[in-house]
Amino acid sequence: MALCITELLLATLAALQDAPAEGKPLFNGKDLSGWETWLGRPNKAIDVPGMTRNDKGDYADVVGLNQDPKGVYSVMEVDGKPAIRISGELWGALTTKEEFENYHFRAEFKWGQKRWPPRENTVRDNGLLYHCVGPHGAGSSHWMKSFEMQIQEKDCGDFHSVAGVIVDVEAELKAPGDPKSPLLYRKGAPKIVGRVNRILKSPDNEKPSGEWNVVEFFCHGQTAVHVVNGKTVMVLTGLRHKVDGKEVPLTKGRIQIQSESAEIFWRSIEVRPITEIPKTLLE
Repeated sequence: MALCITELLLATLAALQDAPAEGKPLFNGKDLSGWETWLGRPNKAIDVPGMTRNDKGDYADVVGLNQDPKGVYSVMEVDGKPAIRISGELWGALTTKEEFENYHFRAEFKWGQKRWPPRENTVRDNGLLYHCVGPHGAGSSHWMKSFEMQIQEKDCGDFHSVAGVIVDVEAELKAPGDPKSPLLYRKGAPKIVGRVNRILKSPDNEKPSGEWNVVEFFCHGQTAVHVVNGKTVMVLTGLRHKVDGKEVPLTKGRIQIQSESAEIFWRSIEVRPITEIPKTLLE
């Protein structure tokens, strides 16, 4: 009997060790505690009272940190649950105050209806930025230096380099034979080293506009995996950036959710620590 109890205890301990770590909510359902806001230089077509313009009508400065004169960031109930609303009217980002390393990020989003200049007549656009470092606005006055998991209609899961971050990726030309063609991620394709601009995801696994989507990224060491509605759409390796002219690993930082001309809602936002990226996501 004692042996059976001992074996049971050992089995229980092993199961606890293998269980996934508890997720940490990044949205409390009430307010934007744990986040700070940033808004860059507004588009000239948007009226922001009190801000200075030059003789061409362009704004002279950014809106700045924790200043939100247009109510871009708010909390409201959507489909019976609390959600963060980002109007998109001004470009910028909602930024975690905390930085993260070796973690799994998960959230749900769905598109709203409103769109704003300069993208009022094109696909809805947003993005998740991870390993965000340095000053606000390093990327076009709007975003921190970071790796972007694109959240854009029909392009959900693409990669963009923000302010010069660098990755390696298995990919091929979307249009074979055309050197100007964008790169398309494909597991098993030759590795492209030192990519500093857009990489297209594969496959497209976003739900129709207006439905809730689950988006995730897994970051461990210098590897990141983009997952859309449970399916891997991008694997990036060699995450790095230049410091004093030398390439060095970039493996941790803050998280930003973009505001970029389209209304969007976010809920169930959380992170959990990981000791490795699940092998099923890398296969």
